[in-house]
Amino acid sequence: MDKASIVRFLVLIVAVINSVLNLLGYQTISDELTNDLVAVVSGGVMIWAAWKNNYLSKKGQAQKEVLKANGLIKSKNTFDAGQAYENDGK
Repeated sequence: MDKASIVRFLVLIVAVINSVLNLLGYQTISDELTNDLVAVVSGGVMIWAAWKNNYLSKKGQAQKEVLKANGLIKSKNTFDAGQAYENDGK
């Protein structure tokens, strides 16, 4: 896992925790304007983290097909445990 993925994941976790606390009535940030700004940025981060590397766009779908065609991505429908075991020793 690269550093960018770790940072995205950590920011997503903090954003989710902040959102849940705000929904439960706990003000994590005292200034209302700053709190609203953080909520908007958190929403953007959540959408960005969900979009990143999930093959949601047409370009992403095409990339996924190229990866599948070259055997660089696992597919639930095409995974062969016996073949994977045989290749593990090589």
